[in-house]
Amino acid sequence: MIRNIYHMLAYAFEALRKDDWDTLAAEDFEHIHDLLAAILVYGIPIQIKRGLHRDYLRQEGGIAGVRGQILISETLRQQTLPQGRLVCAYDEFVTDTPHNRILKTTMLLLLRHGSVNAVRKQILRKLLLYFAEVHEIAPAAIHWTALKYHRNNASYRLLLGICQLVIEDLLLTTEKGTHRLANYFSAKAMHWIYEHFVRNYYRAEHTDLRVSAMHVKWDTTTPSRYLPAMKTDVSLEKNGKRLIIDTKYYCHTMQTNEKYTSTTFISHNLYQIYAYVKNCDTHRTGNVAGVLLYAMTDEAITPNEDMMIAGSRISVKTLDLGQDWSEIRRQLDQFCSWF
Repeated sequence: MIRNIYHMLAYAFEALRKDDWDTLAAEDFEHIHDLLAAILVYGIPIQIKRGLHRDYLRQEGGIAGVRGQILISETLRQQTLPQGRLVCAYDEFVTDTPHNRILKTTMLLLLRHGSVNAVRKQILRKLLLYFAEVHEIAPAAIHWTALKYHRNNASYRLLLGICQLVIEDLLLTTEKGTHRLANYFSAKAMHWIYEHFVRNYYRAEHTDLRVSAMHVKWDTTTPSRYLPAMKTDVSLEKNGKRLIIDTKYYCHTMQTNEKYTSTTFISHNLYQIYAYVKNCDTHRTGNVAGVLLYAMTDEAITPNEDMMIAGSRISVKTLDLGQDWSEIRRQLDQFCSWF
């Protein structure tokens, strides 16, 4: 399962199968911390060779001469004139950027609190030498949505995605104010990874398909501002046909009615995919189909059904994320046969 999480993360963060990562994909990991450390151990040296992210950041201090803006009040307050120095504010092209601060902080968290093997810990310590001029950052002070990616730093996307999982999902604070790392991703994080993995898998491996997370408009002649928004997790389009996949990472894939001792599909999930399909297929052509794709659980009964409901194909399936990776690929590829 942990090895497959690596593949899922690679797709989720759109950092796919580069030669540098081949040996990592073949490794076995006993702990999620070790997997995340391994990704950083492989990815950060590649980033160092390309060059660490640099940016112009405002600096302020006493210098001999003039640079940037002279801060007269600070110069007088600090009494630097007798030493022949002026307090100036200036922009400097440095590696002490938010991107690198997050990398350094995450490496330190894994070293201090993670279940990481000794060899990888040693490599992390060596990598930290390249971040000597980079400051740590308090996890609460990180503004993830403010991080910018462009052509020159796009390779940071996977690395910082891993850092965000460590800091936002695994980092726990004890009652005494110390830190520790949780042993597993939360259900919320796994749902995000699962959804983005499935969508980006099709985007990368089936370039003949148009892949998106589309908004579905209500097929109504009496619109209301109170109608809830409908947005698909995955929409695949080809040859005038559309397949909508709704990913579900839950503890349960079926619902049980204790009164009648019956087991059925989870009703609100089924209603949801049915609403997506019917409101997309406004002309009732049957060219829109839907799949509820659950991550496999250890329940005695798990769904694996294809149905025709009111002229539309609706499927309820499970994907075993613990099986061999080639089998996961086969199952995902199989959905494309409908086109």
